[in-house]
Amino acid sequence: MGTHGNHKGSAFMRVKIWGARGSLPSPALPQAQEAQIRGLLQGFFEKGYQSAAQIEPYLQSLPRHSFGGYGGNTPCIEVRSSQSQVIIDGGSGLRMLGYEMMNGACARGTGVAHIVFTHFHWDHLIGLSFFTPFFIPGNQIHVYAVQPDLPEVFETVFKKPYFPVPLQHLGAKIHYHRLEPRKPFNIGDITLTPYELDHPDPCWGFKFENGGKVFSHCVDTECTRVSPEQLGPDQGLYQNVDLMIFDAQYTLMETIEKVNWGHAAASLGLDIAMREGIKRVLFMHHDPASTNEKIAAAEAQARRYYDKQLKDSRHSGNGARPVQWEFAFEGMDLEV
Repeated sequence: MGTHGNHKGSAFMRVKIWGARGSLPSPALPQAQEAQIRGLLQGFFEKGYQSAAQIEPYLQSLPRHSFGGYGGNTPCIEVRSSQSQVIIDGGSGLRMLGYEMMNGACARGTGVAHIVFTHFHWDHLIGLSFFTPFFIPGNQIHVYAVQPDLPEVFETVFKKPYFPVPLQHLGAKIHYHRLEPRKPFNIGDITLTPYELDHPDPCWGFKFENGGKVFSHCVDTECTRVSPEQLGPDQGLYQNVDLMIFDAQYTLMETIEKVNWGHAAASLGLDIAMREGIKRVLFMHHDPASTNEKIAAAEAQARRYYDKQLKDSRHSGNGARPVQWEFAFEGMDLEV
């Protein structure tokens, strides 16, 4: 497990986002970084600041899209408890998580890692061959998926000419686990249950439970099924949830233009969260073509939608409940 410090209490879950983009890694261009720095410096002086001591208060006053942004790595989520660590997907964000894990047992060849896969599109696999614990003899890496072709996927990822180190030459021992749909299983003290999402290729969300807390990972879904009747046996993914991570690659208008692309808008997740009483929602899988400003604009659009739905519910009495929510960024680390 990575080094995150001690936590008071025996039962808890924390969730950290190591990659919040979708489809393709999207590093900032040098020209865009230069333009941002110029803008920040200009804004500093325009606001009347003059001394170095005022730099930090100025930066902290800026919105997320102006300073820091949302990150460029593709999906990788870490879920940890007092006893366990589970990684969701192997996007490019997995590389940095691997470096952190090398501060502990993985560097000594006594590490154990657990990676669950939602599906096998490239943006969820691209970090696997740069996950350092794979290359250390003695490490035990457990990988899980509902889809039956998980071993073949690893054969492809670690295969010439795509990657110079073949699977059989990795130092770590890989253990494959086939999951059953909607059947709970345990990784240490965390219970996971896979539920099907709405995606062009089979894709599964995961419900995590530990110590009475519940986290649901619902990314890479077009959410064509919204009502309880439509969701059927997969409605459980959204029930009694403390934290949900949901797909918001597109604006609502873009979802109309990109039917069957397998991604949603924040408004769809908000509808479910307000109906089911989900306490907190993070939206991610940001489009690689979206600038930080466009993501912020999509968040503002979602805010208008949410405010209207909440206002309408007071008049109609439809039972929609308030939800704490925001658009996610790389590096977020929060307790469920």
